[in-house]
Amino acid sequence: MTHPSASDIGRAVERLRGGGLVAFPTETVYGLGADALDADAVTRVFEVKGRPAENPLIVHVSGVEMARRVVSSWPGVAGALAGAFWPGPLTMVLPRAGCVPDVVTAGGTGVAVRVPDHDAAVALIEAFGGPIVGPSANPSGYLSPTRAEHVRERFDEETVLVLDGGPCRTGLESTVVDLTVEVPRILRRGVIDASLILEKTSVEVDEPQLPDEPEGAVVSPGVLGPHYQPDAPVELVTDIARLSARLKECTGRAVLLSPPGRSVRVQPPHEAINMPGLASGYARRLYAALHEADAKSPELILVVLPVLKDSPVWEAIRDRLRRAAG
Repeated sequence: MTHPSASDIGRAVERLRGGGLVAFPTETVYGLGADALDADAVTRVFEVKGRPAENPLIVHVSGVEMARRVVSSWPGVAGALAGAFWPGPLTMVLPRAGCVPDVVTAGGTGVAVRVPDHDAAVALIEAFGGPIVGPSANPSGYLSPTRAEHVRERFDEETVLVLDGGPCRTGLESTVVDLTVEVPRILRRGVIDASLILEKTSVEVDEPQLPDEPEGAVVSPGVLGPHYQPDAPVELVTDIARLSARLKECTGRAVLLSPPGRSVRVQPPHEAINMPGLASGYARRLYAALHEADAKSPELILVVLPVLKDSPVWEAIRDRLRRAAG
């Protein structure tokens, strides 16, 4: 695995302290970092990404002590979830502290916070000495980056300094849990689901059917309409018969993401990318495979929608694919 040097971390800290932007690795995806307590720096994140102002950001911290600096209360359930899942791909929405600028929370009363499970990310936060925001380091709505080169393809070095920490291990954005309501509830699916939270902490969490568009104020990132989209259109199919028909209908090149664990051969000009059979491997590979497919400038990207239910991660994968297909 690639490890940024001390001088790399130092340059990144200097950029952050100057109000600039740094793309940094986490176990989920690469984040676009800025000083979370500097409203002007955070505004630049929105401008560079082209992100809607009503879409709040996640604040990344190095541990519970720093997390408690950006929230106004720390209930017992927060301590239980942090003890079980931090560092890791779990984001908690808690009442915000007064030091958190409105732009971070889209004017809301809650702030989303997590500790990333990546040595380089934690080293950056600790060296900087404060929390940093970290939405995915991509233009708003486009595919999330899971490698440093994905970031460099979209942003120049003058605009975004990239801290290369190698490929992301998890590959899907964190689960977001709202702790500002009476019964904690999941706002965005990830690799941690309600059953795992119950198993690890005895905390009951509501996991409702999530709408394509949230009603009212947006509390969680990654839930506003189409998301995670490559430049080429994505179409989901549910069976091989439909796949074969769509390939015949394509007048140009199509790139196929195969069913999980199944090798598929297609006739030129079409191409196939074979996907892992396990949910964890599929999640880790998903965005990189979509980047790879998009780089071929196809007429269409076809994805066989996984219908497996042996892991709760599949539902998070299906959520990302449905949003990628718009």
